This record gives sequence, structure tokens and C-alpha cells, in this order.
Amino acid sequence: LQAYAKFSGAPVTVNIINNSWRAPKGDLPVLVSEDIVISQPAKILNFLRKQKYNADYELSAKQGADTLAYIALLEEKLLPALLHTFWIEAENYCSVTKPWFASRIAFPLSLYLPGKMSREALNRILLTKGGPPLYSLTEVEAQIYRDAKECLNLLSKRLGTSQFFFGHTPTTLDAFVFGFLAPIYKVCFPRVQLQEHLKQLPNLCRFCDDILTCYFRLTVSGHSPAGQDTADANLQKLTQLVNKESNLIEKMDNNLRKSPQHPPRKLTTLKLAAGGEESSPVTRLSP
Repeated sequence: LQAYAKFSGAPVTVNIINNSWRAPKGDLPVLVSEDIVISQPAKILNFLRKQKYNADYELSAKQGADTLAYIALLEEKLLPALLHTFWIEAENYCSVTKPWFASRIAFPLSLYLPGKMSREALNRILLTKGGPPLYSLTEVEAQIYRDAKECLNLLSKRLGTSQFFFGHTPTTLDAFVFGFLAPIYKVCFPRVQLQEHLKQLPNLCRFCDDILTCYFRLTVSGHSPAGQDTADANLQKLTQLVNKESNLIEKMDNNLRKSPQHPPRKLTTLKLAAGGEESSPVTRLSP
């Protein structure tokens, strides 16, 4: 959705939240535009198109049909392997996915929600890929990775030497493919079966790098050009702040030790009224 917004020129502001229940409809991503709230990706894209932000404006009817066909292919062949890589593969889940998501979720839900999301991913895979003739989880895993690699090969062949799938202008299909490939391409996993296959297809890797560089202002390494300088400056400011706080605490402690001591007394209980916040009607997209 972020890629499509950038391709179509939609003036979308990203608002990152860590409490999904605070989303207007309890689901993410969600688009809020004045008094309109839309929560499903397909509906969000349709809304942006109705607002004249259409990345497919120059496509022919045949190209539009090809877009729908390839999106269906991605969801059927590549999505199960993507879910397995992030949520089912034990090493990847324990060392990358679980701590990554838990760090963005408030306690105590950070202890529960990642496991719930993992179980939902497994149920989805078994529901769509399990059953005859695949009776065991091992057989299902082998099949979904075969399908995913076949899908990557088809995408690579379709892209060829072109910059984007329909020429020199990115479209909805480019946004979908980028959304599926970029996480596989960039996340550092202990188990990299699908990632290794993707990196053997240089045109798809170049495709991801070009979009990151041109639309997300990231270099091939995954950092903004001034990212390291900014990080160093922020670290220096943080160190200075910690030092100042440490000195202040030390002075307060010394003053407290030198001041005359009084017996403790009962404090008056204060009741605080809860205040409300008004949300400004700014169009924003929550990934």
C-alpha cells in the first residue's frame, strides 16, 4: 500500500501504531480520510483510484487482466511460503519475527499476540495447502516452497530486462510484487531457503533495489544515504543527555544526604481526571 501510494502520487501520511486495537476498525492497515475509514487493502486501493490516484491509468485492458492474474498467482503460490518463512520456520520465528513484532506491541499482549499470529499463519497454510495428497506438515512445506520458487521464476521471466513489469512506469502489479519480495530480500534470517533462491534472480533483486532507492530513499544496503550520520548524531545526543541526567541525579543525591531528615508523613491522595485527545482529520495510512 505504501508503494502504491508513492507510485500513484497519493498524499498519504504514514502513522505507525503499536496497539492494533486502537485502529478505527481494529484491523491493520487502515486508511483514514476525514470521516471515511477503510481497512482492507483492496478497498484502500479502490478508494485511492476513485480519488484519481491511479497507478494503472495508462494500462490496456489486457495489461489490467494480466495484473489480476499475477496478483492471484502471488497470493496462491508465494504467500504461503512467505508466511512459513516468517511465522512457522522455528529459527526465523524465534530469532527474528517474534522479537521484532513483540518489540512493537505493548505489554502484556507482546507475550501473546506473536504466538497467536504464528498459529493463524499455520492454520491458513494447512487450510489452503493441506489435505490429500499432502498429509504431513513436511510434505506441505516442501510443496509450498516448490510453488514459491516456481512463482519467483515466472516473475523473473515476466520482468526480463525491463525496469518495471509494464515498462518504465510502476503500476499496481509492481506494488504487489515489491510488497511480497522486499521482506524476503532484506530481512536477515537464519534459514534463508527462499531468500537464497530470490538472490539467484538478479533482475528481481535489482527491481527491489530500484524501488527502495527511488521511492523509499534507501540505498542497496538498506539505509538512507544520511542514515549512518543521523544515527551517530542521535547516539551522541542520547549519550550527552544520559550524562547530564546522571550528573543531576548525583547532585540531587548529595543534596538530599546533606539536608535535615524528617519523619515520613502521609500524602494526600490526588484524583486525576482523564483527558481526551482529538484526532486531526489528516489522511494517513497505518501499515
